Amino acid sequence: MENKTLYVGNLAYSADEQDLDIAFSEYGCVDDIKLMRDRESGRSRGFAFITYSKEEEAAAAMAMNGKELAGRPLRVNTAKERA
Repeated sequence: MENKTLYVGNLAYSADEQDLDIAFSEYGCVDDIKLMRDRESGRSRGFAFITYSKEEEAAAAMAMNGKELAGRPLRVNTAKERA
């Protein structure tokens, strides 16, 4: 299975898709960004999933783990399939 999707946690609630695109496109072609939002308020839930077109780009983007975005250190891992 190809691991082209990353889980990005510990996001500042103020961070949006554009902030993520700017930060993560440095590592390759970002295919999709899913910023998880609360259904009722529409406010960010503090995590997102970022999909790259190539596995190597996703692996390179793991370098963002621990880097700061909007004042908070990010947690970046390979996304796991839902059971």
